[in-house]
Amino acid sequence: MDREPTISRDQSRTAKQERGPSKGLAKGLGRDVLVASICGGVVALMVGASYAAVPFYNWFCRATGFNGTTQVATSAPATGPIARKIAVRFDSNVAPGLPWKFEPEQSEIEVNIGQVVTVFYTVTNQAARTTAGQAAYNVAPLTVGSYFQKINCFCFTEQTMAPGEKREMPVVFYVDPSIADDHENDGLNTITLSYTFYPVRDPVVKPLASGEGDKRKGNL
Repeated sequence: MDREPTISRDQSRTAKQERGPSKGLAKGLGRDVLVASICGGVVALMVGASYAAVPFYNWFCRATGFNGTTQVATSAPATGPIARKIAVRFDSNVAPGLPWKFEPEQSEIEVNIGQVVTVFYTVTNQAARTTAGQAAYNVAPLTVGSYFQKINCFCFTEQTMAPGEKREMPVVFYVDPSIADDHENDGLNTITLSYTFYPVRDPVVKPLASGEGDKRKGNL
């Protein structure tokens, strides 16, 4: 009786070795694709988060006064001024690339907490061309940002200046009386309001009448 052909152990081992790498390679490629997909998703998530972080950070600062960000008010405080006084200093800066002279008309004033005050900064465009700038701002100490309320400010919008133009820009503000209830600020005697104008590359064209708001109107 004829025997069926047999395969030696060496031949069987060789066949397994030939099949093994191809299966391992396929598994490896599948694993690499999975890892690459996960990494790509993480990168896309991080990029999206970075774009969302900027407006969220700005909103957070405006809402909480974080990092000395001042607040925006629509009217005077309902309680009115209180007897406690505080000094407010004014600081001005211009970033490189903007040919402006920018300074406060008063370096420091003393006000009652809750008193609505109007002060002016003077800005001069020293260039022979039209230029535009946008002011960034904060107050120091940084912890009082939530108490410093602005009713009107040139910093709310970008400013476009004609060649050689000089302009007086108002700031209308008050220090919220609720600061008196914050015992961490019991020893606070001075607040510094600081502005820095940065150049705007593509200024928004505004009608001539928009400059009427910069005229002196006195304290509100």
